[in-house]
Amino acid sequence: MQSNYKKLGDYIQPVNNRNKELIDVLLLGVSIKKVLMPSIANIIGTDMSTYKLISKNQFAYGPVTSRNGDKISIALLEDHENAMISQAYTVFEVVNENELLPEYLMMWFRRPEFDRYARFKSHGSAREIFDWAEMCETELPIPSLEKQQEIVKEYNVIQNRITLNNQLITKLEETAQAIYKQWFVDFEFLDGNGKPYKSNGGEMVFCEELEKDIPVGWRIDTFENMMDFKTGKLNSNAAVVDGEYPFFTCSSETYKTNTCSFDCEAVLLAGNNASAIYPLKYFNGKFDAYQRTYIITPKNKMISIYQIYFAIKDELEGFKGVSSGTATKFLTMKILNPIEIFVCDSNTNLLFSKYLKPFFIRKLEIEKNQELFYELSSITQAKMTKVETEIIQQ
Repeated sequence: MQSNYKKLGDYIQPVNNRNKELIDVLLLGVSIKKVLMPSIANIIGTDMSTYKLISKNQFAYGPVTSRNGDKISIALLEDHENAMISQAYTVFEVVNENELLPEYLMMWFRRPEFDRYARFKSHGSAREIFDWAEMCETELPIPSLEKQQEIVKEYNVIQNRITLNNQLITKLEETAQAIYKQWFVDFEFLDGNGKPYKSNGGEMVFCEELEKDIPVGWRIDTFENMMDFKTGKLNSNAAVVDGEYPFFTCSSETYKTNTCSFDCEAVLLAGNNASAIYPLKYFNGKFDAYQRTYIITPKNKMISIYQIYFAIKDELEGFKGVSSGTATKFLTMKILNPIEIFVCDSNTNLLFSKYLKPFFIRKLEIEKNQELFYELSSITQAKMTKVETEIIQQ
């Protein structure tokens, strides 16, 4: 071991507090995004006394690494004073926070270099494990407490801005979806006098297919007839770190690539996913796509890209029950083609597009801005590497 590096085992210790008193606290799980989030596990009839308790500023990680791809599931409890996690996780804490800040250590764990290290050090046959002994053998430079605080503060400023941007994106989407519901579910789109259609006596007619009244002049059609479905041609390994164009895959993340096969306004829908959760996105411009990602555009002017986006979003939950496959779930055209969608009159469609377009434009602007903050976040984490150099030069 280099003299200027420290073994992590000298600064951390395991914690094994079981919930023997059956304390009523939130059950959390560790995601591959390195955050603790509410667990979706079915715990009916489960003996919760064997579950582990975790306190604020303590860590939890999943030793099994073979099922997570390139990411190690590890997180720091920051948002709750106490919580509960599965006994499958290892809980540990920093021994002396005057020597090593938990937030600083968590920044180290978020580095791609740590993920690669942990995967390399994992061992096993049926499943690979990064065990406690290997965690303790991890070597890292630990700067002064003041330097740690400086880096953590800078990192948190950037993360807070990222969080704020995510909240703005969510708010924009919720507002746009509320308008969609008002127009295409409640039929309260604006009539010729600028008033809500249905509640102001708008003429309705019975639709036998839906067995309910719909506005006069409206009809229903299918995704197949109203939308154009294409797929990308690239493999997932086409992603590059500093690519020029967005690269849409079946992941919730948007990557980068140096090729451009599409230049249009489109809805992007994942075509497969192990958990049958299909990310849905909107983009306008030049981009490329994975071979199982659908690029969806209107076939004619009778339907807008914004209506398509929310019509598909309304179906996402239902896709979980109809998609095919075992290890990986597939969303096929056989599933998508027969789905029904409203076709309104041209004036209503144009007006709806006029109302929704600013929301989607603003959303793209914020997402573009978000990329800059992610880059700044990476630069801040890279300062930890510079700390290594500073220590070596001393």
